[in-house]
Amino acid sequence: MELYPLKFEPIFHYRIWGGNKLRSILNKNASLNNVGESWEISGVEGNVSIVKNGNLKGLSLKDLLQSFKHELVGKKVYDKFGSDFPILIKFIDAQSPLSIQVHPNDELARRYHNSFGKNEMWYVMQAEENSKLLIGFNKRTCKEEYLHHLTNDSLTEIINSEMVIEGDVFNIPTGRVHAIGAGVLLAEIQQTSDVTYRIYDYNRIDNFTGKKRELHNNLAIKAIDFEFKTSYKENYINEKNSSVELVKTPHFITNKLVLNKDIVKDYSNFDSFVIYICVKGNLKIHHKNKDYNLYEGETLLIPAYIKRLSLKSENAELLEVYL
Repeated sequence: MELYPLKFEPIFHYRIWGGNKLRSILNKNASLNNVGESWEISGVEGNVSIVKNGNLKGLSLKDLLQSFKHELVGKKVYDKFGSDFPILIKFIDAQSPLSIQVHPNDELARRYHNSFGKNEMWYVMQAEENSKLLIGFNKRTCKEEYLHHLTNDSLTEIINSEMVIEGDVFNIPTGRVHAIGAGVLLAEIQQTSDVTYRIYDYNRIDNFTGKKRELHNNLAIKAIDFEFKTSYKENYINEKNSSVELVKTPHFITNKLVLNKDIVKDYSNFDSFVIYICVKGNLKIHHKNKDYNLYEGETLLIPAYIKRLSLKSENAELLEVYL
């Protein structure tokens, strides 16, 4: 059986801070209340994506990797990761603020969780007026000062706050403290990991459990990078019908494509799968005499063996992710 552009069933997650934008804006068929996350492509144990289109419908991402190996992900990717898919794609809707948190690097994650680390990035798809993100520190600080503020419930005094609008991009390497603020809908690209160290959660009670959520400060202090930057936002300029680099890391590369005409994408020099995330508008992906529709809030996995595609649209914006 031959591979083709693959869509997967979204995996929805309740979150204390979740809202309804995944339904109202991205047209997700989620029955839960307070849906905070839609996992679009996931190889996380217990949350492995299932194909929703074509002849391979019903198979899991793990099944595909076992059957197709490098044809699915590319030789260099398969040689490095084997049957572990290396990228997790999410949409996140924050009706109220997320906890202030930090993620461990590969070394810490392996030592304590038998997991990959969690480098990630955000692309803001929609933001209500005066919405913000917390990311990094707003001044030079140190472990002792950080612990002082943590103990005195004043941590936000030293965390950098960024007002955000649609199209803003932030890279979040492991060790960088961060939190999504209320009113933000975004796409998240990250390493395959579900390890988060929660630092501060506003002392709130989860209505679902009736309890405060667990904090992980003993582990977090091992992970935090106290580097100070004058700016944490990634700068880029939109260019029509051409891939524009947003974030390049050892773990993934993300470009943006703004389309107002039909183009051809040639991946003959790639040894990786490609993921398209439609963040605005819609398009058709043409391969082997067949069109695959992609709408805002949908994600498509292009297997590594596919080297040439036609993209047809007059009004689409998408993220292009690969290794």
